[in-house]
Amino acid sequence: MNSVIQKSTRIIIKVGSSLVTNDGRGLDHAAIARWAAQIAGLRALGKEVVLVSSGAIAEGMLRLGFEQRPTDIHELQACAAVGQMGLAQIYETSFRAHQLGTAQVLLTHADLADRERYLNARSTLTTLLRLGVVPIINENDTVVTDEIKFGDNDTLGALVANLIEADALIILTDQHGLYSADPRKDPAAVLIAQGRAGDPALEAMAGGAGTSIGRGGMLTKILAAKRAAKSGAHTIIAWGRDSDVLARLANGEAIGTELVAQTGHLTARKQWMADHLHTAGQVVLDAGAVQKLTGEGKSLLPIGVVEVKGEFGRGAVITCVGQDGVPVARGLSNYTSAETRRIMRKPSSEIESILGFVEGRELIHRDNLVLV
Repeated sequence: MNSVIQKSTRIIIKVGSSLVTNDGRGLDHAAIARWAAQIAGLRALGKEVVLVSSGAIAEGMLRLGFEQRPTDIHELQACAAVGQMGLAQIYETSFRAHQLGTAQVLLTHADLADRERYLNARSTLTTLLRLGVVPIINENDTVVTDEIKFGDNDTLGALVANLIEADALIILTDQHGLYSADPRKDPAAVLIAQGRAGDPALEAMAGGAGTSIGRGGMLTKILAAKRAAKSGAHTIIAWGRDSDVLARLANGEAIGTELVAQTGHLTARKQWMADHLHTAGQVVLDAGAVQKLTGEGKSLLPIGVVEVKGEFGRGAVITCVGQDGVPVARGLSNYTSAETRRIMRKPSSEIESILGFVEGRELIHRDNLVLV
């Protein structure tokens, strides 16, 4: 089995807090220098690289004297602000040793939820890559709250892969890959060398958070691979302390767990909708409407809606769920939540008589809808 990285041109590399901060003991300058050297090697092979790095909060905790991760949101934000300074400095120094420039890019979910800011972020990153710069991305923990957080940088890495249509996502972690059971507890655990991104069986194997330093565990990595696969990106989960891991992957060596995407790239607009972690509202669909969307690729008509949850405006991204509460699609609504409540369960021919105008005979046109 040859690594998919060998054929990949645009790669997202995510490194976790435990690796960047040497399990919370402070920024690991030697490890960061090694990754910088390997990324320089990838660049020499003609590959574009974006680095998604955790570690700001962990480094800030150390600098501010916290022995355990704070639970107060403002203390976490303070840790992020302090730690981000050291994180950016060490990356800049490490890459400069290889004549490579870096750029710090801090993102929030709001940056990817808003269409204009999404396009601006996309344009900035693609321009930086064109100019030969290595973007260093982290969540903007100094301003986000729990309600709007990505949740972990594994998810952020997948979203960035979708944002710039990357070929592959490499998640470097403190484990050698996905195992059939937790290898720290079960000596009979077997490494899963290859699988299909989005396979429910893989999610069942994954556990919770692995360390007290980072927020993500193996499950977040499996779910990140599933999300990245929606835009056609393959995922590698590998041990970050493995010798020359990035260079060996680029040379075709199979390392860690490879999760292969089964689908091609989504169009940019549908990709943007699929990336929404938080949507403006929900519409609950009857079984017939669910079948039309999932089985026949049809548009969503108002007659198939049985309930409207939340408040949203025209053009907002909303989630379509079945009556069992399971999400089936996301899309751009032609009508506000108030208007949708008035026309739901009604045939499209009655929209004008009810509202006094027709924005479209569909609540969500199939061109503006993506299955989840």
